[in-house]
Amino acid sequence: MKLRLGISPCPNDTFIFHGLLHPEAQPEMTPPPYTFDTTYADVEELNRMALASEPDVCKVSAHAAAFMLDEYVVLRCGGALGYGCGPLLLAQQNVSIEDIWAGPIAIPGRMTTAALLLELCGRSKGLGPSTEANRPVMLYSEIMGAVERGEVPAGVIIHEGRFTFQEHGLTRVQDLGAWWEEAKGLPIPLGVIVMRRILGREAHVAMEQALRKSLAAGLAHPERASEFIAGYAQELDPRVIGQHVQTFVNNFSMELGSEGEACVRTFLNGARDVQDRAPVTAIFPE
Repeated sequence: MKLRLGISPCPNDTFIFHGLLHPEAQPEMTPPPYTFDTTYADVEELNRMALASEPDVCKVSAHAAAFMLDEYVVLRCGGALGYGCGPLLLAQQNVSIEDIWAGPIAIPGRMTTAALLLELCGRSKGLGPSTEANRPVMLYSEIMGAVERGEVPAGVIIHEGRFTFQEHGLTRVQDLGAWWEEAKGLPIPLGVIVMRRILGREAHVAMEQALRKSLAAGLAHPERASEFIAGYAQELDPRVIGQHVQTFVNNFSMELGSEGEACVRTFLNGARDVQDRAPVTAIFPE
């Protein structure tokens, strides 16, 4: 079976999916049960694609996943979640979130986890809801440069940016992931892998098993994926790529477990609560 797959070009995604997309590079790995027609795209584009029910399997923001559960299930592996890996709110100067809340803060997409975390953090501090006008959307790879040049006073950065922002002379205003962890006592779910419900439980389980084998092969022989990962990475410094993979690929990527499932469920229903929608229960393959 050929599946339409959407993932980001970020090192954690290319690391996890390398064995599935290039099984010939992992001779110990059982060939996956699927072949893939793969699209590599920015996370907000992936969100848009999945909300339009285009891919069969897709990496999406945990925020966006809350609004596509009629069509998709969240797989219990392959995602990006954990502790100490959340988005950062940055500015040029040492200011507080209260100081900059009413002004423009660049976000990497309205349906990104970063945008929701910013909103939830602000509301927890009694700052009130934001508006589209003061939350300009930019590609995640352009936000640091825009803040550095003074085009926007602040921005929320994701992915490799958390390792390089100080090189751009920027200051951390708020670690949004750390805020969530303290407020909820749970890891932060950044992104998850979703799969079309109509494909059925047998296909969901097969895909989870194939993903785990791909990840296990990558962990056993990370050097085999290095050229593939570097070919898509925003930052080419091997040190930065290594930090990215180490931060965003962890035990939760292999298996959500009860703690991971709890954090995904809590976050998805937090997203729905912001839009005054009913909570959801049918999230994972049953």
